[in-house]
Amino acid sequence: MKPSDQRSGKHILLIHQAFALLNEPGGTRHYEMARSFIQHGHRVTVITSPVSYLTGKAYQGKVRWLSHEEPEPGLRILRAYTYPALHRSFFHRLLSFFSFMFSSFFIGLGVKNVDVIWGTSPPIFQGWTAWFLARVKRVKFLFEIRDLWPAFAIAMNVLKNPFLIRLSNWLERFLYRHADLLVVNSPGFISHIEKRGGKNINLVTNGVDPDMFDPEDKGIEFRQEHGLQNAYMLLYAGAHGVSNDLEVVLQTAAITASNPGIVYVLVGDGKEKANLQNTAREMGLDNVLFVPPVPKDKMSGVMAAADACIAILKPVDMYKTTYPNKVFDYMAAGRPVLCAIDGVIREVVETAGAGIYVQPGDAQALAHAVIYLSNHQPEGYQMGMNGREYVIEHFNRSKNAVEMENLLLDLVKGS
Repeated sequence: MKPSDQRSGKHILLIHQAFALLNEPGGTRHYEMARSFIQHGHRVTVITSPVSYLTGKAYQGKVRWLSHEEPEPGLRILRAYTYPALHRSFFHRLLSFFSFMFSSFFIGLGVKNVDVIWGTSPPIFQGWTAWFLARVKRVKFLFEIRDLWPAFAIAMNVLKNPFLIRLSNWLERFLYRHADLLVVNSPGFISHIEKRGGKNINLVTNGVDPDMFDPEDKGIEFRQEHGLQNAYMLLYAGAHGVSNDLEVVLQTAAITASNPGIVYVLVGDGKEKANLQNTAREMGLDNVLFVPPVPKDKMSGVMAAADACIAILKPVDMYKTTYPNKVFDYMAAGRPVLCAIDGVIREVVETAGAGIYVQPGDAQALAHAVIYLSNHQPEGYQMGMNGREYVIEHFNRSKNAVEMENLLLDLVKGS
């Protein structure tokens, strides 16, 4: 590529508190996209946190002001100081967000020769960092919205303080109106953002790299490790938070407890995990297994062990707008999806013929669907294959990465 080519050799700065590599637990959308950009001749610098967004624990045991990594040529990771008590309470969570917002800004000032700045939310506060850095450096600002914060937090009654609600709503509208380009990962977000002043909105959906998963793998190693050789295994993989409604999964496990062959495996971490474990013990649920978070590059073996997978959120209208990452991973793994989330992701699962929709919040309905799939495993297998075929065609991460790259480069070209 010639240096004069407007579409070559750009330096992209990403501000993302929850950025995760393949060997770390959490969503890897941005790492996978960064790798694609690098393959096309670009450089990516990421300012992220030294504290795992999923587990709340420091990756290296100690939180410093700044640490450097270069996991591969073309990708530089700067870990900026973040208050480490992420999961202690909502107040401490806000302290974590604000600490990263300021530390990432000051560290970002030292990143030289940037062509475009990519901000992403949640948490929305790092969007301010990205916007301010873009204005200081006189480059374009792309703002990516991955969920509707603070609307989700307000709907869940997590954000209750009137002053913080007003401040958060103001910041949301400010960023929508001052971004040079807006990107959403779900079509369900577009109307909400337009009503708050957002323009020039582009859809780059959540997706998956299908090559990470082998649908014919049976996950023998994981099953043997956990004594699940003969079980019908239901998998939930992801955050154990207030919004994930995993209490309903425990209630479902209680309903199906008379069938000892059905086992529920919950993989991940989050603020509610300890409470869920206590509840499972109190309920005497021997058919529920909690497993620590697994890095993305090991998740294929976990999903391969599953007979079916559960995607669940609380029955809140705002959640009808979401495209949860885990659903695309489940589909790529070739496993039928029990989708206890209404809205746009239900449409994907049903259009693909990839699983069964279950009314959110209804443990009895989820138990019925579990029993049905356990008794109709050939049908479940076909649902899994339908889902894999559908995401390969419509939600392939390599296509997503090219779409995002083109948006970033067109933004630079228009500077």
